[in-house]
Formats: sequence, structure tokens, C-alpha cells
Amino acid sequence: MRASAELAEGTAVSARLYVGLMSGTSMDGVDCALARCDHSGTTLLATYEHRIPPDTRERIARISLPGDNEIERMGALDRELGQLFAAATQALLANGEFKSRDIAAIGSHGQTIRHRPPSAHQPPEHGFTLQIGDPNTIAEITGITTVADFRGRDIAVGGEGAPLAPAFHAAAFAKPGSTRAIVNIGGIANVTLLQGTGQVLGFDTGPGNTLLDHWISRHLGAAYDRDGQWAAEGSIHTGLLSLLLEHDYLAQSGPRSTGKEVFNLGWLDHCLSELPTPPQTQQVQSTLAEFTAESIARGIHQCAAEVSEVYVCGGGARNTDLMRRLFRKLEPAALDTTAVLGIEPEWVEAAAFAWLAWRSMEQLAGNIPAVTGAEREVVLGGIYPGTAPAKP
Repeated sequence: MRASAELAEGTAVSARLYVGLMSGTSMDGVDCALARCDHSGTTLLATYEHRIPPDTRERIARISLPGDNEIERMGALDRELGQLFAAATQALLANGEFKSRDIAAIGSHGQTIRHRPPSAHQPPEHGFTLQIGDPNTIAEITGITTVADFRGRDIAVGGEGAPLAPAFHAAAFAKPGSTRAIVNIGGIANVTLLQGTGQVLGFDTGPGNTLLDHWISRHLGAAYDRDGQWAAEGSIHTGLLSLLLEHDYLAQSGPRSTGKEVFNLGWLDHCLSELPTPPQTQQVQSTLAEFTAESIARGIHQCAAEVSEVYVCGGGARNTDLMRRLFRKLEPAALDTTAVLGIEPEWVEAAAFAWLAWRSMEQLAGNIPAVTGAEREVVLGGIYPGTAPAKP
């Protein structure tokens, strides 16, 4: 937990304080960020990670796949996660000695349980994305106005609904005259290209940590490959790597997004079954790490012939082996994490949803059509008033 005492003594600028909540495809915890957001920029004041109980994680994993009685299970889990997100917000504020009245709004991404974007759906107008974590419950428990369902409005105007973080990346990390890439490696990886001219491009590149985490969980019972050590000690199976790189998604151009509906163990098992001789389990882990790095590098090179600086955020930034692989593929570009730009890599996405909540409350657009493929810029998210809204 990191907190700033700058605003703990009063509420004179309370209307500019926002909480961002992010629960990604890893489902290991709710990342919470408290930030001061206004037209001058975003300042991160406090952070907190709220663990998701193992039985809740298991139920999220089950509801994320087609099955029986989905509506009943989803409804119950929607309310439960709303309560969990509210508890995470209350813990964040208590640790920093902030009060609910200090906060203008919460930006809650919610837990994605299905992502079927227009680019992967026929007809495209039937594309959808679904996040749960009832914002009514968050607003009622915390007393704080809550902004949620950010992705749905972008899809309603023809967009992919993802990735949304590039708009925040541009606001927080762009540097005039310098071409930078921001790479977020969560369960799914995405890249944002910040061109020195102000143009912003971005899309999901493919799997980030999801296949690595699921493979090591299946074979070693570990939640993740710490520092990428298991992958680093293995060798790449060239036949498997070639099969993985043949996935149609990697050849798509233009705005695109994906999820674990596409890149999962079922797909990996199918690729393994196509090989004449199955590789060793550690070889598979090493090959998955190489696949992740290669798909990210290809994504960056699709955006621009030359990138001088690459900054990584998300859990993958702490994977030493994965960072080494990226460095080799991207040199001579400088590679580092977003920490050198002022935000530790694990808190960038939560900070992004605090910023998006500010944009929504100010009735400012939060999407970038060049990234999502939307017809136009729109204000994102539905607003759920708190029971005791902050006074201006």
C-alpha cells in the first residue's frame, strides 16, 4: 500500500479524487488506485490490492465458459463481486485515512466473463462484451457515485470495446517528438503506440500471462511462473511455436481485441495434438513465453517501422524471462517499465479507470476511435449515484 498525506487533512479538492478498480483475466485480486484527476494530469495518491478468495476465483472461471444455469450463477456472482469491489474501495480509503466524502467517483471496470467483439462476431452488430460486479451495490455500500460498464458504449458505436487504456496512456505517457510504445501484459497483452505527432494507435496483440499461468497451474500447481524461471530453464519447441504463430488473430489488421475465449488451454491442447511427438511440459512453458514475446513484438512492428522507446506495465513487467525475450526482439529500442514514467506497472490499469471515471463525470469522451474502431468519440460508462455524494 502506498499513500500520500497531501489530501488527508481536508476535502478542499475532493471533487478531483477518483478511485479506479481493475480485476483482470488473472482473477488474482482487485487492483485499487486512488488518484487526483483534472485537466492538468493524473497523480496517483494511494494503491491497494484486494485479494479475491479462491472459491470466488473458481466460480468466475466457471462462469467465463459456456455452461448450464449461467443466468442464475451470473446474477449471484454479479452481486457478490459488487460487494467485493466495495470492500476493496473501503480498505483502500481506510489505509490512506480518506473518507467516502473525499471521493468524486469510483471507476469500476468489473470482471470480464465474456468478450465477443464485433471483429470476431458475425454479424458484427451482434458483438458484445460482459463485465460483472454490480455498480449499484458498490455505490450503495460505499456511498460513492460509481461509473461502470465502460466498454458497452464503445461497442454500441461500432467499436471493439477494447482496449480502453490507450486513451489514458496517451494522457499520462505521451512525449511530443518521441515515438513510444506502451505494452500492457495482463492475461491478454495490448500495445499502445504514442506517436510524436499526437496520433495514438493500439490493439490487443494476443495472450499475455494467461496461457503461461494456466499451463504452470496445470502441471506444477503454481499460480504463476515467478520471474519466468520455469520457462527460462526450458527450451523452445520450434514446431509448437510455428503452430501457435499461425493463429488467424495475429494476421488481422486494424482495430482488434481478443480474450481467453480465443487463447485458452483448449486451443493449446489442440495445437499440441497436431504435433507428431509431444514436447516436454517445461518446453511448452518456454515456448509459450516465446510466443507471447513474439506476438507482442509483431504487434509493435505492425504499428510502426521504428519505435525508440518501449515501456511495459501489467503483471508481465515483473516476469524477468519475458522481459529478456522482449528486449532481444525489440532492440535497439530502449525497454523499461512504466515505473520510470512515474507509475509502477501493476497500477497503470487501475489508474486508467480512475481517469476514465473522471472523464465520464466531466462528460468527456474516453475512447479513441482509431484504437477501438468506434464510429466516433463517446462518453463511456453508466453513472450510478452514491447515497452520500461528495459536495463540490
